[in-house]
Amino acid sequence: MTTTVTQMKCACESCLCIVSLEEAIQKDGKYYCSEACADGHPNGHGDCGHAGCGC
Repeated sequence: MTTTVTQMKCACESCLCIVSLEEAIQKDGKYYCSEACADGHPNGHGDCGHAGCGC
């Protein structure tokens, strides 16, 4: 039996977002929900743009 992963948690440790691998931002082999997460939150946390997430 083969299982294909299509979604996973954003690679940002404090982020709560689940991201589709097709729509994710890939950086250094990891998958992120937004550019802010992928760039390490240069403007401070809480800027991923998704309601209810305070990463």
